[in-house]
Amino acid sequence: MLLRRLARPLLAAPFVYDGVSTALRPAEHTDAARQGADTVTDALGVDKLDDTQVSLLVRAHGTATALAGVLLAVGRAPRTAALALAALSAPLAVVNQPFTSKGDERKDKTAKFVRNLGAVGAAVIAGIDLEGRPGVSYRISQKRTAAQRSGKHAIESAEKSGKHAVESATKSGKHAVDTARRSAEHAGRSATASVKHARRSATASAKHAAASAKRSAEHATRAAKHDVKATAKSARASAEKAAATVS
Repeated sequence: MLLRRLARPLLAAPFVYDGVSTALRPAEHTDAARQGADTVTDALGVDKLDDTQVSLLVRAHGTATALAGVLLAVGRAPRTAALALAALSAPLAVVNQPFTSKGDERKDKTAKFVRNLGAVGAAVIAGIDLEGRPGVSYRISQKRTAAQRSGKHAIESAEKSGKHAVESATKSGKHAVDTARRSAEHAGRSATASVKHARRSATASAKHAAASAKRSAEHATRAAKHDVKATAKSARASAEKAAATVS
């Protein structure tokens, strides 16, 4: 981070200097600018620019270059400023191309052309600097990988959930069968015990009734014997009394 704070002003310094110089003294760049402007107007089929318009164009270009250089130097929107400098420097490289010149002019244009190309390259590098943050392609790759992992995880989770559901259903079915079997066995044992208990109760009741009847018969027999004896005794006494009276 500190290195970038130092490198950006160093990179921006030539752009700011050239931009300010061009804005203050456009006459020094009017000839080169006119060549480029004539090329563009001829290609578009429009009227050529006069000296005032060319001078204004040079001033505007210099002002824009200086402003973008200042923004890059102070770190305000550095990537945008650097890409703007690259776009502003590219026309200068086209204007200063040495391939159609000869002699000393060719050498002079060659030096300017190489310098302009270097400025464009440096500005482009500064414009694509992400300051350590991942780039777009890396982020897309990471998202794609994350999506694939999420999809794979979802499939595995679904498979595990399905297996777990099947196992749970199987266990539930077995448990239900075991519970029903135990319930049936318990019901059978309960019914058998109830029958045995009813049988024992009936047998006990019959025995008790028989014993009660026997005791009742014995009691009735004793009562009848006692009544007979009492009657006989009373009759005997009555006979003896009658006999005594006759005598």
